Amino acid sequence: MVDILKIIITSAISIIVLFILTKLMGNKQVSQLSMFDYIIGISIGSIAAELSTELENPENTLAAMIVYAVIAYFVSIVTEKSTHMRKMIIGRPLILFDNGKLYRNNFKKARIDISDFLTQCRIQGYFDLSQIQTAIFESNGSLSILPVEENRPIEPSDMNMKPIQQEILVNVIMDGHINDENLKLTGNDETWLQKQMKSKGFNNAKEVYLGLVNTVDNTTLLYAFNTRDKRIDPFE
Repeated sequence: MVDILKIIITSAISIIVLFILTKLMGNKQVSQLSMFDYIIGISIGSIAAELSTELENPENTLAAMIVYAVIAYFVSIVTEKSTHMRKMIIGRPLILFDNGKLYRNNFKKARIDISDFLTQCRIQGYFDLSQIQTAIFESNGSLSILPVEENRPIEPSDMNMKPIQQEILVNVIMDGHINDENLKLTGNDETWLQKQMKSKGFNNAKEVYLGLVNTVDNTTLLYAFNTRDKRIDPFE
């Protein structure tokens, strides 16, 4: 019983410490991790798992986690200040394809073959290499593609259009509760919000699952609790 209690305590401690160390090292998605970040991440994760079942000397495992995190933090500072160290530790982008030419040496440096390259191109919607001006293999393992001018999406500036800049929609109602602070940020009050709800068939905020305000034109988007609306779930 004592051992089980120790496992529960050390598991909770490992999760807390892992969360703190991760926040200190910075938030990154898996696709954004460099090779060094990946190695540090799986190492700390393995140590954290070991810490949860280490009953004799958990402080040693905890110290190892902290050492890995300190090294990662130190390396992040060094790579931020030194471009040479950044290229050596994190790596640098490599041009794999440019203006109709494939660069074989860069393919070797990136450890990627033609099949993988073509797969990544197809995933991004390019089945014909003639539609690509430049393809760059990023240091995090992703592929960035610059399309040729004729195949890039049309932009408003191409048509001499000047669209209105959109802003982030502000959440003023969630789960039937009004967020007073957010409502004030939009320059409106609860009386205004009540009128908006009435005009869209809602009696009060408790009937609204999510309410958003567009600050550009001061309009609202209100979504009801559709608990009675049973639709076919295509993912079942």
